[in-house]
Amino acid sequence: MPALAAPGPRPSPTIRKARRWSRGWGRPRAAYGGGRLAAVDGLRLLAAIAVAAYHFVGTPTRDFWGADPAHDLSAVAPTLHPVSGYGWLGVEAFFLISGFVICMSCWGRSPGQFAVSRICRLFPVYWAVVLLIVAAGVVATFAGQRWGAPTDLRTTLGNLTMIPSALGVPFTAGVAWTLWVEARFYLLMGGLLLIGLTYRRVIAFGFLWLTLAAMGRELDSVVLDAVLLGEYAGLFVAGIAVYLMYRYGPNLLLWLLLGFAWCYALTVLNDRVVAHPGTDWAVSAAVLTGCLGLLLLAGPGPLRHLRWRPLVYAGALTYPFYLVHQSLGVPVTRGILENVSGIGLLPAIALGLTFCMLLAAALERFVDRRLGRRFRRRLTAALHPAERGRGAGESSGTGDGPGEAGERGRAELVGAGAGVGMGGTARS
Repeated sequence: MPALAAPGPRPSPTIRKARRWSRGWGRPRAAYGGGRLAAVDGLRLLAAIAVAAYHFVGTPTRDFWGADPAHDLSAVAPTLHPVSGYGWLGVEAFFLISGFVICMSCWGRSPGQFAVSRICRLFPVYWAVVLLIVAAGVVATFAGQRWGAPTDLRTTLGNLTMIPSALGVPFTAGVAWTLWVEARFYLLMGGLLLIGLTYRRVIAFGFLWLTLAAMGRELDSVVLDAVLLGEYAGLFVAGIAVYLMYRYGPNLLLWLLLGFAWCYALTVLNDRVVAHPGTDWAVSAAVLTGCLGLLLLAGPGPLRHLRWRPLVYAGALTYPFYLVHQSLGVPVTRGILENVSGIGLLPAIALGLTFCMLLAAALERFVDRRLGRRFRRRLTAALHPAERGRGAGESSGTGDGPGEAGERGRAELVGAGAGVGMGGTARS
């Protein structure tokens, strides 16, 4: 009888833990396609906090909180101030995460369903914030206080469209410029949905988008740059590549797409670095690459199993907090500094950010959760109106009504957009 081989040394606890975490990395994620990724929600909140840190603590604007030496950020927060100066990278992180989340949101939906989901997710809270900023500005003006955001009727009407810059008026909510970038990304993804969303088409779309965006930059084409988002295309495509890894598992083609997108993103990142004095490209590239690493862990990596509900709620607060923190949080903090004697700068900033978080929670509960759901139901119903004068049991047969043919047409659209069979294989 052959002698049994002696067992090898038992791996260390650290190695055993790493092996447990790595189990399942790279396997197809079809079963998780509709699930809520709590770790991705947590990343969104971190990105929003980074942007808020930049506006409150890291801003390079001299005398931002007043001429009083006690309000000089470089003196009050000598370490936190330069570190927060890189908080603008939170916007880049948002675009990276958006590539992942929007690709997930598109999958298995028709163009109409995708449009409804985006409109209902963005507009109700945005409208509420714009009207709050205008109302606060009117009250401040009557009280003789300085208010930075424009509150005139023409500007307000332009901002309610969410594309005020295209209409020639300034943003009421300063950070809302990123929503116009996001909206153009949604249009590109909507165009892809019209063709049909499949694994191979999305990969081809990513490579083509990056190539055309690079051509637009080389030609200094304002039109191509505006449509193809030359400054941010690499971030969106990188997020899309990570989602495909989450759905199908990593492979050589997806790593090539991610590598191409990331080389592009870090190269053009220098344009944003130049616009933010006091920041360094190498540090910015390292921080942003760290964000990509976290997204890889949160999507196709082991953190995808995280199901911590507070992170999901934190993700729900991200959008309203992001919208209010600058245009409402900064004036509130300045008011605290001016009217509360003896309070220091950092405590006033903490109170201002707390106010923003409480306001975000109220907007999430009463606007996003309640009004947004009703808006979604009504808008979804409006996509398939019943024709007047027809019998209750009749169907137009066009696939647009609520009858049997309409349901069949929508099912075909969803099937065409999914591109994934029951076995999780891609169809081109």
